[in-house]
Amino acid sequence: MGRRLGFRAAFGALLLACGLSSALANSSPHTIVFGVAPGPYGDMVKQAIAPSLKEKGYKVVVREFSDYVQPNMALSNGSIDANLFQHSLYFDKFTADKGLKLTKLIAVPTAGMGFYSHKIKSLDELKKGDIVTLSNDPTNLARGLRFLASLDLITIKENIDPTKASERDIASNPKGLVFKPLEAAQLPRTLDSATAALVNGNFAIAAGLDLSTAIKQEHLDENLKNIIAVRSEDADKPFAKDIVEVVKSPAYRAVIDSPDHVYGAFQKPDWMTAADKK
Repeated sequence: MGRRLGFRAAFGALLLACGLSSALANSSPHTIVFGVAPGPYGDMVKQAIAPSLKEKGYKVVVREFSDYVQPNMALSNGSIDANLFQHSLYFDKFTADKGLKLTKLIAVPTAGMGFYSHKIKSLDELKKGDIVTLSNDPTNLARGLRFLASLDLITIKENIDPTKASERDIASNPKGLVFKPLEAAQLPRTLDSATAALVNGNFAIAAGLDLSTAIKQEHLDENLKNIIAVRSEDADKPFAKDIVEVVKSPAYRAVIDSPDHVYGAFQKPDWMTAADKK
């Protein structure tokens, strides 16, 4: 009997301890881990999103990844809760190719790709054999080629989908330029050797490039503006809805528009420009 009572007492103490542990876990603030790539979007989370989320009782952690692959894989496997680093076109292709169940929450102001050079000051100075580096991932490679086409530096074959273009789909290259695809994060470093580089805005800022120094800046279609993504199973959860509410808040907008930050030169998503017209 004594042993039975002792077991019951120990079991009861264990249940009480588990109950207290659960109560403490539920009373602690929910942590939202944001995954980002190098560049301004980690700062955007810290400066424009995290403060309002903290006011709502969340703890916000920013985890930086070195490339465009890991943030989506980490989101899918539950290592992070949300990410902010990619545009919709890249997101749609990557999640389809990998079979990931991720969902876009909302688009944010985005820094466009720029045509940068330390060796020339205008496109007219480009000559045969000049090397132009650009991103080698399929989505941003096609994007870079469309940007080059908009600058009349190349034409793309008419019978292909321009969102899937590669170097093989260049129809004409009147200046005889040499295009060298590389990992996106490495492109700013090539400016000391190549004639020019097409650098995504986040990596340009991470490398200390002033967006205004680009010889040309691309015009961003809506599907090239960056988005916040979560796992599809989390899209309707309170933390996801709170993220959207914060991004649509006056506090977020105040940081974006502040001259103390770099976001003023970013191109705003349609929902923000529509709000400006009201």
